[in-house]
Amino acid sequence: MVVSPSRNLLIVLALALSLAGMLTGAPVRAQDTGVPYWASLRGREANLRVGPGEDYRIAWRYHREHLPMKVLRVMEGWRLVQDPDGVRGWMLARFLKRERGAIVRAPDGAPAGWLAEMRAGSEPGAKLLWRLQPGVTGRLGDCVDGWCEFDAAGHQGFVRADAVWGAGQP
Repeated sequence: MVVSPSRNLLIVLALALSLAGMLTGAPVRAQDTGVPYWASLRGREANLRVGPGEDYRIAWRYHREHLPMKVLRVMEGWRLVQDPDGVRGWMLARFLKRERGAIVRAPDGAPAGWLAEMRAGSEPGAKLLWRLQPGVTGRLGDCVDGWCEFDAAGHQGFVRADAVWGAGQP
């Protein structure tokens, strides 16, 4: 079989384009590995935008350090996040940290005035240390058997995993 030079050129060109597509697509795919994951707000102020760029309008301003965010997508220096109320938008990566945070949330069907119990140990009979109102944020530690280590402004103890948003798998 004889292959003409123009056909060889087409084959080489097709292979080059295919290789270029694989090489340029790899970083985008690599950025999405490991999502979703938990993060929390690094400081006391962060903007949530409607798109991944500073030209997009600000949809929401957060003023709560350690507020947990579920990171759903990664795009260069931007993260598509979801907040505890289900609001989604784009945030600069520098506003987030990988340290897990949590926010106290009343379980479905909880009575009015419900408070989360923070205990000295990871069992219902452990000494009661504090009662936490819904909306309290803090650092989340390890969660085992339905209990999570929790540090709310220096008050440390254990809370039920179902009493905080940010525990479990993202």
